[in-house]
This record gives sequence, structure tokens and C-alpha cells, in this order.
Amino acid sequence: MISVDKIKGIILDYGATIDTNGKHWGEVLWNAYQENQIPVSKASFRDAYVYGERYLATHPVIQAHYTFKDLLLAKTEIQIKWLIENNFLPDNDNSSAYSFAISNRCYNFVRSVLKNIYPVLEKLASQYPLVLVSNFYGNIEAVLKDFSIDLFFIEIIESAVVKIRKPDPDIFSLGVKALQLKPSEVVVVGDSYKKDIVPAQMIGCQTIWLKGEAWEPENSENKADAVIYDFKELEIILLSSGKTL
Repeated sequence: MISVDKIKGIILDYGATIDTNGKHWGEVLWNAYQENQIPVSKASFRDAYVYGERYLATHPVIQAHYTFKDLLLAKTEIQIKWLIENNFLPDNDNSSAYSFAISNRCYNFVRSVLKNIYPVLEKLASQYPLVLVSNFYGNIEAVLKDFSIDLFFIEIIESAVVKIRKPDPDIFSLGVKALQLKPSEVVVVGDSYKKDIVPAQMIGCQTIWLKGEAWEPENSENKADAVIYDFKELEIILLSSGKTL
């Protein structure tokens, strides 16, 4: 049960919370693969996706000035290269064009999502201080500016910058410190039960789980203070008149 009357600040996740409205990025990318009729199985794609994320975590591919379109192109180029090298895709002109098609499709998808989420962020920021806490690649500020949503956050806590990654609860402690509030006065909103909800509760924050299309089954033992299925539901919960829900 969430105590709205106690909330004085909000910590928001970014990836798969704000940019996709709860849909895991693996699923977003897979949909783009299918829409562009890329002839690989989902199992092969999953392996390429996992390889790409691990590669980006250990190699300085993403530069601080990269927009989200730049990031998507870099990610998909790594995936397609892996699929070609492991004989899941032929090495031809069609394959070399796939990364552009996928990244453009995903970028346009995020644009459409943010068009609907922008008014919600605007309303939340008018009533609460907002801090962004995200596992990201070192270019989150460029991404937020590209989408014109950077102005809503009083501070941005990015894993690649602070050298702490979720689910380490210390990254949420940094968010609470930025808000200059008690943990009990802060609500954390995120799409990942394991990486957002559990560590946030460990430090005493309230939690709202945006439960969307997950990459793999989430914890069935839900202890989040509230569960939503659309980012817009935050208006109902957090912009209501101080009720305990």
C-alpha cells in the first residue's frame, strides 16, 4: 500500500520505463526485427542482444554526445555483426542495411511513446522534484536533451558515471541524497522488479512497479507498494489529493 501523503519526491527509471512505457528493450528490438523481416529466430536474436549488451558494458563504444538514434545504430550494428559472424545471417548488402532499418524503427517507436508520456512528466515535475536513476551507457544527458525531457529532472544519476549499477541499492541512495529527503518520502518508479523495486525497498523508499512486457518472467511474489500497467497511471496515484492507496 502506498502512502501518497508522505511522498515529497520521485525517482524515475529511464530505459523501459519512460522510453517504452514498460516494454523491455529486448522485445522492442525483436518487434523491429520482425517488422523488417530479418530472417533470424528469436533465440538467435536473444543471444545477439545479450552479447551486444555485454560488449557495450566493457568497450567504450558509446560516446557522451551520442543521441538515442546514434546509440540504437551502434547497438544494432553490434547485434547484426554477431549474427553474421555466427552464420545466423548472410553477409550481403541486405544484412548491412538491417541495422539502419531496426534503429530507425525503434527510434520512431520511442518518439511516439514519449509524445504521450511528456504531459505526465510535465505534471509530475510541477508538483514534485524528479531525479532520474538509470543504468545507462554514459550518454543519458544527450538522450534526454534530444527528446526535450532533460528539463524535468533536478539531477541525473547514471550508472556509467557514478560507477554503480542497479540492482545495487547504493545508486538509489544517491537519488535520495539528490532529493535531500528521507527514503520514506521518496517513491521509486521502475519497470524491473529485481533492479528497481527490490533495491529501492531495501533503503526504505516507497515503490511503484510499471509492469509491462518483460524480457523474462518477473518475480511472482510482488511486494511493490503499487503496480501500474501504463505510465499515465502515475497521474491517478501521485497527482491525487494526498490519499493512501
